[in-house]
Amino acid sequence: MKILVTGATGLVGCAVCARLAACGHDIICVVRPGKRPVEGTGSWVEVDVAKAVAPSAWLHHLEGMDAVVNCAGALQDGVTHNMAGVHAQGPGALFLACEQSGVRRVIHFSAIGVDRQQPSTFSRTKLSGDMALMETDLDWVILRPSVILGDAAFGSSALFRGLAALPFLPVMPSTGKLQVVQLDDVAETVIRLLDKTAPSKIALEIVGPQALEFEEIVARYRRWLGWPPAKRYLLPRPLASLLYWLGDFAGLLGWRPPVRTTAAREIVRGAVGDPSEWIDATGIRPSSLDDALARRPVSVQERWFAKLYFLKPVTFVLLPLFWISTGIISLTSGFEQGVKLMMGGGAGSLAVPTVIAGALADIAIGCAIAIRRTARWGLYAAILLSLFYAAAGTAILPELWNEPLGPLTKIWPILVLHLVALAILEER
Repeated sequence: MKILVTGATGLVGCAVCARLAACGHDIICVVRPGKRPVEGTGSWVEVDVAKAVAPSAWLHHLEGMDAVVNCAGALQDGVTHNMAGVHAQGPGALFLACEQSGVRRVIHFSAIGVDRQQPSTFSRTKLSGDMALMETDLDWVILRPSVILGDAAFGSSALFRGLAALPFLPVMPSTGKLQVVQLDDVAETVIRLLDKTAPSKIALEIVGPQALEFEEIVARYRRWLGWPPAKRYLLPRPLASLLYWLGDFAGLLGWRPPVRTTAAREIVRGAVGDPSEWIDATGIRPSSLDDALARRPVSVQERWFAKLYFLKPVTFVLLPLFWISTGIISLTSGFEQGVKLMMGGGAGSLAVPTVIAGALADIAIGCAIAIRRTARWGLYAAILLSLFYAAAGTAILPELWNEPLGPLTKIWPILVLHLVALAILEER
């Protein structure tokens, strides 16, 4: 079959494309502009689903297609995400285009519980997308998965691993139970439901067999990683609200923290459902989290990732603060001392503009690192500027190498931290 898959770079989209390709299907991966799918899963086209809100934007991509799998989604509105567009308007146009082009089979990923409660814009827009598909005459299948976990460490899969590395487990207040489902089972579901003889015009809840508390899931990951049980600590509501707010702020800068206010609203409801219709429609017996972890031996890279998970946001908070505060100090309380150092090195009339230029460069680099889209270039610029400071300091004021506090010597560990930040920058 020739299949169009939207959201092909996401957790679910990647797994679905890989599984379809392994089964010999011809895959066309729809990716956001600037993204690239996993190599070997098929050809790809760039489409911003949130902006493709007319059927005409999809028709030429549907030529010769036998089916469509819509995996596109977003947790919360942000700089690069428009939930109404991604969940409802863009998919609605795609479904109409499928009707016009004769593509009958459409599998659409929604979310568990959106038909029962809509506590957030996420749920409301997901339900709107579901309704748009159900209003068509297509052979549609709506999949409403619970929290999806798998080998890939992204989103919830990454968060549970990171929390499992903490000796003290912070528990958010008012969290519902979760029937987590395995990514392999989700991908296999798509394979079976693409068959023309498979049932259609159905909405299936894709949930695992165990209803677990949030901390129980973390405890299972911690045990799998080979670490003793962690002490549980219930976060006060004001602190939990602050963390959710900080997550929203990070989202405005282009980062994708799983802890945001949308998650706070959704997690109260939990993610539980009835898998019986899913089992009847596909014959799949969903794996429990215990069984899935038992089949996968823990590796050193899993332990590394878990321990680095929360060090990453700390790094990307401290580095911008370091550069921005350095620039501000150079322009304020440290300005005269900076000018004196430059004068002592023979800068003469260039001392003042040099100090100002260096301070502004520091601030610009800090701001660039703070914003996800420019973080990589900001880190490269920070490395180059640090090397320049080391070279210039050696040439102009070599005695700084003998200073008790080591102002030039400290450049080297700072450089290493920037290299580490580059190494862990990517999220998927």
